[in-house]
Amino acid sequence: MQRVADAAEQASHHPRWQNEWNIVDIWLNTHDHGMQITDRDRSFAQTIDSLVEVGSVGNVTENDDKKTTILTEVQLYADGGSRGNPGPSASGYVLLNMDDQVVYSEGEYLGVTTNNQAEYQALKLGLERALHNFQARDVHVYMDSMLVVNQMKNIFKIKNRDLWPIHNACVELVKKFHKVSFDHVPRELNKLADTEVNRALDDELAHKKEQNKAS
Repeated sequence: MQRVADAAEQASHHPRWQNEWNIVDIWLNTHDHGMQITDRDRSFAQTIDSLVEVGSVGNVTENDDKKTTILTEVQLYADGGSRGNPGPSASGYVLLNMDDQVVYSEGEYLGVTTNNQAEYQALKLGLERALHNFQARDVHVYMDSMLVVNQMKNIFKIKNRDLWPIHNACVELVKKFHKVSFDHVPRELNKLADTEVNRALDDELAHKKEQNKAS
């Protein structure tokens, strides 16, 4: 319940729920859409499912002092997308344990920016989540952006000065882990993170349409 409450606060989603002994009932709907069930609710239901799985896998422990789920080693799939480049953009990432079970997934709308900015933001958000929510020490990063992967590995130089601040922020984050590896993967192997990107973009588009109707 604590993990779900934390996730709900992060997502600004406030479900109705009740707890009796060892049973928790949760009701999800979207207030802005007349209490109907939307893709936002379905996405959060998936998040709840992943948090329930966290409690059952063998390499997860609970820190009683901080109430933080601890995973010493995680996989991070990150992706970013821009519809226009620059244009409306979003970042998405998925964290998995070493048994390939999803432990957290999230997409975040960024506003108007470039594809490369969105890719870097996805990496930053995923690393922050791995550090603060799971206290991970080792992170295996997988991205379909060859640019970001090779820049983080110091193979490519950063010619675009607009990427310097977010690149430096990611470099500083990496220093807080014991080990972070970077691997390029084809787009078809990064579908989980890509789904979070498109969900965030579609949700923002739907929200704007509703606002236009209301006005």
